[in-house]
Amino acid sequence: MTGPASPKPWGGRFREATAHLVERFTASVHFDRRLAPYDIAGSIAHARMLSKQGIITRDERDAIVSGLEGILDEISAGSFVWREDLEDVHMNIERALVERIGEAGKKLHTARSRNDQVATDARLYVRDEIDRIDGLLGRLQKALVHQARSHVDLVIPGYTHLQRAQPVLWAHHMLAYFEMFRRDRERLADCRKRVNICPLGSSALAGTGFPLDREFVARELGFDGISANSMDAVGDRDFMIEFAGALAIVMIHLSRLSEELVLWSTSEFSFVDLPDAFCTGSSIMPQKKNPDVPELVRGKTGRVLGHLMALLTLMKGLPLAYNRDLQEDKEAIFDAVDTAASSVEVMAELVEKMRPVEDRLRDALRGGFLTATDLADYLVRRGVPFRTAHSIVGEAVAWCVDNGRELHELSIDELRRFSPLIGADVLSYIAVEGSVRSRKVPGGTAPEAVRTALDAAERWLEGMNLNP
Repeated sequence: MTGPASPKPWGGRFREATAHLVERFTASVHFDRRLAPYDIAGSIAHARMLSKQGIITRDERDAIVSGLEGILDEISAGSFVWREDLEDVHMNIERALVERIGEAGKKLHTARSRNDQVATDARLYVRDEIDRIDGLLGRLQKALVHQARSHVDLVIPGYTHLQRAQPVLWAHHMLAYFEMFRRDRERLADCRKRVNICPLGSSALAGTGFPLDREFVARELGFDGISANSMDAVGDRDFMIEFAGALAIVMIHLSRLSEELVLWSTSEFSFVDLPDAFCTGSSIMPQKKNPDVPELVRGKTGRVLGHLMALLTLMKGLPLAYNRDLQEDKEAIFDAVDTAASSVEVMAELVEKMRPVEDRLRDALRGGFLTATDLADYLVRRGVPFRTAHSIVGEAVAWCVDNGRELHELSIDELRRFSPLIGADVLSYIAVEGSVRSRKVPGGTAPEAVRTALDAAERWLEGMNLNP
């Protein structure tokens, strides 16, 4: 009786070697080798459990653990030789283990499949990346708080529809982004709860007949619990989709911030000065200072959104349980993670070092009728229905437009043309500073409200710990 033609670990069933074209097409080791530390951690936990349960001996366990630790050292040093013909990270490590320790290495895969193995590796990887990106988002939030504290009394024009709307504090504007990234961190923390479930022990799809202690493995790997259904466990990638979705929202928030910095750094706005170290010049126009960092972050957002869509599309037609299609999940999540992490990191540094151009911001407050709503509110306080007051102020604004004037430039007599209820005290209401001070409602832009929000933001940052 002849042996198998295929040298693969699964080659006993086959009488032909895998075609080289197929090997190249199906190989994933060139990208999934990133999972090597997690694969080895899972294998060590599995070996210790097998020994605890009497399925392998202590000597075999010790040989496996020592061998895997040596392989990890080689991988970390860059001296490990990866083989494409062994398909993936799992088979490369297993083959190296067998070559290193002999027959004991062949026992490691007892009661385990690559299906639950890769699901475990992926969850360990995603968990670590959630923690890393959460930390980067915390740095970005601290940069925003720094900007708010450093210019806490600076008044700037607030916008809707990219039209000047009402005056707000610079600190209030910075804290708006703080809130966005707070929600991002909360989403990641919530996502982590569903990531941190151990699928190891599900085997290929049906579980195993060996007396495994799955809870032991879960504890060894820092999981909160074990999966409830073996078929779902090996075929589930919801945790990746949810993580990619959270990253996509992070990138949307970064892109919105980037868009404002691109606009604000133009000569037309000149609201913010971006540090030279975060800008580039032109190969032909010597005067240019281009905001390449926020432009690239804005552009890279599309990559992460695309990876989310790729993962959703990947899963939409898969029957239970594992299918080889799932190999396509890794490049998408790896690049989404790399793109989001680098974007958060660079924006944290940029925000920390940027500088508002205060003179230009003060000049911008003089136009655009920023306190028109305050004049309407003034009339409401004197008994005028808001819709009537709105119409009166609208007429006043139209007159100012026709005559090249601003509301705050009008005398009391000129203002009284539009309503006899307007008195001398109106000037304090329609002054920019008065407008800002009046908005004391919690969440508003009044200085005391903003300082309260800043204090709360700093307390939240101090207390935020994803892994208590």
